[in-house]
Amino acid sequence: MNIHFRDSINFLRHLSLQKIWNVTQLVTSFYLTKFLKRPIQWGLPMTISVEPTTACNLRCPECPSGLRSFSRDTGNLKQDFFRDTIEQLYHKLIYLIFYFQGEPYINPGFLDMVKHANEKGIYTITSTNGHFLSPENCRKTINSGLDRIIISVDGTTQEVYENYRKEGKLAVVLQGAKNLVKSRKELKSATPHIIFQFLVVKPNEHQIPEIYKLADEIGVDEVKLKTAQIYNFENGNPLIPTADKYSRYKKNTDGKYEIKNELLNHCWKLWHACVITWNGLVVPCCFDKDAVHQLGDMKSTSFTDIWEGAAYDQFRKRLLEGRNSIDICQNCTEGCQVWS
Repeated sequence: MNIHFRDSINFLRHLSLQKIWNVTQLVTSFYLTKFLKRPIQWGLPMTISVEPTTACNLRCPECPSGLRSFSRDTGNLKQDFFRDTIEQLYHKLIYLIFYFQGEPYINPGFLDMVKHANEKGIYTITSTNGHFLSPENCRKTINSGLDRIIISVDGTTQEVYENYRKEGKLAVVLQGAKNLVKSRKELKSATPHIIFQFLVVKPNEHQIPEIYKLADEIGVDEVKLKTAQIYNFENGNPLIPTADKYSRYKKNTDGKYEIKNELLNHCWKLWHACVITWNGLVVPCCFDKDAVHQLGDMKSTSFTDIWEGAAYDQFRKRLLEGRNSIDICQNCTEGCQVWS
């Protein structure tokens, strides 16, 4: 069976009539909002991102975890809080992303939480830097029922890889991927769908053909190229690729850079998804890395009350009035259209 078809079938089996109806409500309310120019919100999120931890073993230069630069509290997601959260949402959730900031495998209860979500009928995804994929962890990953895993491999040689993945060891990552492929085969499992994610930056863009070859040799299912978010891009940055199609930014005639994406005053993310930090703060999306735009706290308020509450309503109104006035939107290339 084709690996992409197999993954699609696996995704579809997590659907239910209740979840499909919820998606219908979300899409309808999103387009009504665009038409009427005022926020209308029906349904609950079809996806959420939860943060297993803020800790990371690497020091990537464009990442708050790597820079150790958070202005918010840091820590690990607790299993009892996670279970309470899922109990409120599982009947509407189609998929759940176990990632926001940090390296998920650092949380000792991470795979137990994946297993719980899987038992609740949710398609589960995580993203990892690949340094913790020992044979034992790979077997536990398979047995947890994780549906999709994204492994960051931002170079095909150590010299290039460490330009971005500071303090990372490419050989460890590649061996981890081999361990996972081997464990999946030994346990006769169809999951997880394994992806190599290649963050395209200037130091590694010449290795794009090589990452596809490497993935094929190891037995990885898919390669995804990702454009890099750069914090200080206006005056140029050594990480901005020379190939225009791999860059989020364009150079103007005055030598300054600007983001390519037009900031339309609507955002699908605000209607179908959200992020929940390790300590229960609900924020609009993954661009709010420091949880500045806190829309509620699940330690004291139910998710439905947050989702339908005044803070969320006010944030959606702000977005409709001018997305370019919201700091986290100003470097965003995602979320403007349904299924973007």
